[in-house]
Amino acid sequence: MTAPTYTAAARGRSNSLVPASIQRRWRDALRIWWSEIDKVLLALIVTLMAVGIVAVAAASPASADQLSTATVTLDEFMFFKRHIVFQLMGLTLMIGLSFASRDQARRIGILVGAIMLALMFLVPIIGEEKNGARRWINFGMSLQPSEFLKPGFAIICAWILSWRLRDPGLPVILYVSALMALIAGLLMAQPNLGDAILFAGIWLVMVLLAGIPWQRIGAVIALGTGALTLAYFFYDNARHRIDGFLGGGTAFDQVDLAQRTLTAGGWTGSGLWLGIRKMNLPEAHTDYIFSVIGEEFGLIICALIVLLYCGLVLRALMRLVNEDNLFALLAGAGLITQFGGQAFINILVNLKLFPSKGMTLPLISYGGSSTLAVCFTLGLLLAITRRNPFLAREGGGLRGLIDRKEERA
Repeated sequence: MTAPTYTAAARGRSNSLVPASIQRRWRDALRIWWSEIDKVLLALIVTLMAVGIVAVAAASPASADQLSTATVTLDEFMFFKRHIVFQLMGLTLMIGLSFASRDQARRIGILVGAIMLALMFLVPIIGEEKNGARRWINFGMSLQPSEFLKPGFAIICAWILSWRLRDPGLPVILYVSALMALIAGLLMAQPNLGDAILFAGIWLVMVLLAGIPWQRIGAVIALGTGALTLAYFFYDNARHRIDGFLGGGTAFDQVDLAQRTLTAGGWTGSGLWLGIRKMNLPEAHTDYIFSVIGEEFGLIICALIVLLYCGLVLRALMRLVNEDNLFALLAGAGLITQFGGQAFINILVNLKLFPSKGMTLPLISYGGSSTLAVCFTLGLLLAITRRNPFLAREGGGLRGLIDRKEERA
C-alpha cells in the first residue's frame, strides 16, 4: 500500500489548527469573563489607579528632594517612573487573578496566606529596619509580608468559617480568633500597630457575618478596649502615637504637617507642581499623598476621591448582599473591609482625625509590594464577585443560606 502524501498547503493547514483552537478558547474565556465581571467595580478600580499616577507625579519631586544627599541627587520623577511600572505590574496581576474561579481564588489565597504567615516569623530575624520598624524582607525588592497576608487572612478566615455549614458544632470562631491572636502578636513585634488594628477589623466583620451570638459582641468590644489599654501602657510605639495625637502635636509633627499641607491649597488647589508645603512633608509620595493632592488639586478633588472609595466599597457590598455562597460572601466582605479600612484610616490620618499608622492610600500611594498586594486583593475580589448573568440565584443572602442549610440537616 502506498503511503498517503500531503501537499505543503495541507500540512500548513494542519499545523494551523492548534493555534486556531487555542485562540478560540482564549476568545471564549475572555467573552465569559467580560459577561461575568463587575464592570462598574473594575471601572472604579482603574479610575483610582489613574488618580494615583497623577498624584505620584505631583508628590515625586518633594520626596526625591528630601531623599537626595550632598553627593547623590535623585531624579525628581524617579518615584513617578517606578510607580508606572508597579501600576502596570499590579494591573496585570489583578486582571490575571480575576479570571480565576472561586475555587481557584480560594486555593491561591490560602497558599499565599500560608507562605506570608511563615515569612512573618522570619521578619524579626532577617528583616530590614526602616524608620525604627522591622517589617520588610529584601529579596532584591523589599517585600512586606503583612501586606500580602491581609488578603490571605480574609480568604483563610472565610474558608474556616464556611465549615459551619457542613458541621455546625465546629468551633470555627475559636479557630479564626486564635489565628488573629497569632498574627497580632507577630505584628506588634515589628512594631506595626496600624496593621494589627486593620487585621482586627477584618476579623470582627467576618465573625459578625458568620453569626457570632449578639450577647458576645459586648465581650468582643470589651476585649478590644482592654487590649488597646494594655498596648498603651506596655507598648511604647502605641503610647507615643496616641500621646502625639491626643496632645495636639506641634508644627513639626508629621500629622500636623500633613493637615496643614492638605488645607493649604483651599478648595481648588495651587496647581500641579506648584505646591510649597509638600516640600517639607515626610513620606509625601506614600503615607501623606492625600495631603499633596489637597494642596495641589484642592479639597473638592479630595472629596471626589473619598466618593470614589465609598462607591467602590458600596458597589462590592451590593454585589455581595444577595450572595448565596457563604464562602464567597465572607471572603468578599473581608477583602473589601481590608481595602476600605486601609483607605479611610489613611485619609483620617491626613485629616488629623486618627493617630499616624504608616499606612499607604491603596491604589494611589507609591509603593512596590504594597501596590502589588492591593492589586492582589482586588483581583481576588473581582474573581469572587464574578457572577453568571444567565443563572437564577436562590437569593436570601447569608441568613437565608444558613436557614436553608439547617432545614436540609
